[in-house]
Amino acid sequence: MIAIWRSTGPEVGSGDLVELDGSYLEGGGQILRAAVGLSAVTGRPCRVFNIRKGRRDPGLKAQHLSSIQAVASLCGAELGGAQINSLQIQFRPRELRPPEQLSVHVGTAGAVTLVLQALMIPLVRSPHPVTVEIAGGTHVQWAPLVEYAQHVFAYFLQHMGCGLDVRMTRCGFFPRGGGKVRVTVTPGLLRAGDWSVRGALLGNSAWSVATDELKKARVAERQLEGAARVMAFDEQSVLYVGAPSAGSAILVCARYENCVLGASALGQRGVRAEKVGHDCARELLGQMRADVCLDQHMADQIIPFMALAGGGSTVSVAAVTEHCRTNMWVAEQFLPVRFEVDEKQPAISCRHL
Repeated sequence: MIAIWRSTGPEVGSGDLVELDGSYLEGGGQILRAAVGLSAVTGRPCRVFNIRKGRRDPGLKAQHLSSIQAVASLCGAELGGAQINSLQIQFRPRELRPPEQLSVHVGTAGAVTLVLQALMIPLVRSPHPVTVEIAGGTHVQWAPLVEYAQHVFAYFLQHMGCGLDVRMTRCGFFPRGGGKVRVTVTPGLLRAGDWSVRGALLGNSAWSVATDELKKARVAERQLEGAARVMAFDEQSVLYVGAPSAGSAILVCARYENCVLGASALGQRGVRAEKVGHDCARELLGQMRADVCLDQHMADQIIPFMALAGGGSTVSVAAVTEHCRTNMWVAEQFLPVRFEVDEKQPAISCRHL
């Protein structure tokens, strides 16, 4: 028998106001970003309480606050509780009317890609193209690298009908951040996607970046050399950049006829660059052997867009994480859709109710 998981969760508040317990499932910033993004695009007000309650430092932090305020600027939303360390917020959107140009400053090494995740949900329904500049951390722990947004996230959004161009104008590593990206979103009619069969392998790509002070030690090249011990790459790039804090990172991708799989890693003090690249490529190889279309990180990021497309999407995934289940639960509170997970495959489907 195939095990099917259907998302369930705390009872949602009555009426048009969507009330969400921020400590449910993943219990972190994921609920917050998905909630305000879906609130802005659907016009349904929301209240999120118990924000990051189970964390060592609960409540809103700079990156979360930047995301909320940025999404609010797209729809003229009224905000309540939007301050550092707040445990609850109220978000009441008006009409979705994004400016053609928007600047967001996280103010720390907070991840620019996590702010982008929140903004992209309403921007896919913008009546016109929008260019966003986001300043903060481009290569930080617990967040997608900018290169991942460029080569993986953008691929899937474009195939669903939304143009996405991500350009990094300055790198920003932890702890100082100081990076900047310029993102242009060209909305279109969002359509369901079928990523159940990936097709033939077209090739493997790798991008390795490090700051200038690591050039003498050949850190970027050595990351690639470590990855190349695991698999061959027909496309590869080495980049050295200036940044306020020293650091390095690598992204490796497998390109198929119908999808792109990605894996990434950050350099770590005390860990040889070759091992960073080797372990990153091993992660990608595991996903390739699993015969799936989406890596575990893309699996959770695509959920809001599957819901906004109105159902009909099916994706095979490397893993269904708590982040992924969280996004499914949040999307179902705002839109008439239902997600189901085939635990055996694993695969995720979305249908209209």
